[in-house]
This record gives sequence, C-alpha cells and structure tokens, in this order.
Amino acid sequence: MRTAPFRGPLAWQTALMALLLFPSIPASSAQRPSLPAVELVRRTVHNEINPSNDDAKYMFRDRKEMGHSSQTKLVVETHDAMAGILVAINDKPLSAQQRGEENARVDRFVKDPDELKKRQRQEREETEHVERIMKALPDAFLYEYAGTEPGGQSMGKTGHLLTRLKFRPNPAYDPPSRVEQVLSGMAGYMLIDTNEDRIAKIDGTLQTEVSFGWGILGHLDRAGHFLVQQADAGDGHWEISRMDLAFTGKILFFKSINITQTEVMSDFQPVPSNLTFAQGLELLRKHEALLAENGSHFSAEAK
Repeated sequence: MRTAPFRGPLAWQTALMALLLFPSIPASSAQRPSLPAVELVRRTVHNEINPSNDDAKYMFRDRKEMGHSSQTKLVVETHDAMAGILVAINDKPLSAQQRGEENARVDRFVKDPDELKKRQRQEREETEHVERIMKALPDAFLYEYAGTEPGGQSMGKTGHLLTRLKFRPNPAYDPPSRVEQVLSGMAGYMLIDTNEDRIAKIDGTLQTEVSFGWGILGHLDRAGHFLVQQADAGDGHWEISRMDLAFTGKILFFKSINITQTEVMSDFQPVPSNLTFAQGLELLRKHEALLAENGSHFSAEAK
C-alpha cells in the first residue's frame, strides 16, 4: 500500500483508523508453505513502503457512504498534495449554491500558500502513521497460511492467485506507542499477491476492548472492524480500492467515537507526475464538466 498518501482518500483517515489499517520472490511462493508466513509479510511490508513506481499519479472517483448519506468526489494526486472536489451528495449533482461553496473551499489552497502547506503537513503526518503501523505488522501478529483466493479488478490483479494468511495478536508484542497499540487486539486475515509482493486485502476485527493511556485517553470497543482492499490501477501501480470502517468507543471519558463508513475508489486514470495543485483542480473541473455533459449522475451504478 502506498504510503503517500495512504487513502481513505488520503487514505486509510481518522488518526486511529487510518493507521489500521507490506526483496522479491518467485510467483510459485504461494505454493511454498516452507517459507514462514511472517517472512512473507515482512518482505511484502518492505515492498509496500518502498514501491518501485512511487512517482506515478492518478485521478479517480471516491464515493464515501456514511449511514444513509453519501458523498462523491473526484480526486487527483498532484506533486503538491491531493486535490479533490465534491461532485455529488447522495448521488445527486450539487446545486448552484453548493457548487459555489465547494469552489471557494478548494480555491483557498491555491490562493493561500499557508493553507496548502497545512494540507501537505497533514498528509505527511498520515503517511508517518501508516508507515509505523505497516512496519509493526510482522511483529504485532502471529500468522499462518490459510489457502488462496483469485484476484480481481478491485482486489489484487485479475489472473493472479492471492495467498491468504490468518493473523492473531502476538502476546509477545509490546506496542511502542498509541499508534501501534490498536493492533494488540486485532485478529483477521490478509491476502497477498506474491507475484507483486503487495497486499490485496486486509480484514481485521477487535477481539477485545483496546484502551489508550490506561483508559484515561480513551478506548475502542470490542468487535470494531476494518477492511481495506488494494488493486493494480495499471502499469503495476497499486491504489486503495475500498475501505470499510466500523468502530465505537470513547475519547477522554466523555467523547464518543462512532465511525461507520464505506469508501470505494474507482475509475483510475493516469495523470502527469509533475501536476501542480492548481493544475490538478483545473483537470478535475474539466472532468466534472465532461461527466455532466455525458449525463453522468455520479451514482454508485455509474462507477
């Protein structure tokens, strides 16, 4: 999984939740259980953090569903930061007033350099959180082989066989900070494309309540769940294609956490790697106008 940015779309988001969220071996490794499962994870983590084509940039559609409402954005990766514009609410195009408000929101990043710097800083922090979580994966869990599954358009790569690994908490793991602490209560499975050394899917559920700062800072309730899928967007470049989050808990005794959302990223199209933020916004607006001209309603079906 790419570490800059690691989406939900800006990947994988909510400081705790985004962090929930892998040298190369032959394709036949999926049938080689003699390779310890943890070593497969360790090698994949190394490749996820150090992808060979990290300069590739893409434009895509991002639909986020929260309860009974949804928002659809067009997003593009630029040299400066992620640029995104809201194009639909509940699968309906924005009104003239909503469009004006959205234009004012995104234009501030072009007009005010400090706003863009703040956005860049946030993305760097998210990236750092994700890297710390990913680096912890080999040590935080105990792994075992659990068969294979076929890859597809939105998970892994069509035609590739994915190796399935079950994982459970490693009782010997001592989280170095609150960022990694959430892993101590997780169990689930992941799918690895051993042809590419990339994670195609990771699905985890909290088996116990996880406390932060001896319970003073807060906790996440048992049965909290996350799912993240990745797929080859083209030319060996992998992108997040789906993220599901369902967590409850509390922060600082009184503030409740209740996160339930499904986010689907689709329609990936390559863009120039040197695209600036302003150029990215211009590209998104042209693409939005083209979609509207073609009669797209930005619905789930349109994806």
